[in-house]
Amino acid sequence: MSMVEAAWIEAEVLKAVPEATVEVIDLHGSGDHFHVRVISETFEGVRPLQRQKQVLAVMKEHIPHPIHALDLKCMTPAQAATAGDTAFDPHGGGQGVHIRRIQRNKE
Repeated sequence: MSMVEAAWIEAEVLKAVPEATVEVIDLHGSGDHFHVRVISETFEGVRPLQRQKQVLAVMKEHIPHPIHALDLKCMTPAQAATAGDTAFDPHGGGQGVHIRRIQRNKE
């Protein structure tokens, strides 16, 4: 597989959580370090690890190659409304890296 693109990761995540809103950011522009934010009402009442396991079930075959790092945030819409815009970057000196999230038009 060549360099991974955000749209491909979004499509893979939607296989696990079809009704989710998925935001993918390539942290370095290198196609191997990603911040993925998955927002779904189906996560209500589900523990964080169980939420991530749903997504990792479709992504695990792509880790560590071609995806090296995946910062995965799985949350309910209520949690997303109050969450900040900080993603963990494993090469950011142990600090979160402020990211600019894509603003999608809501219709």
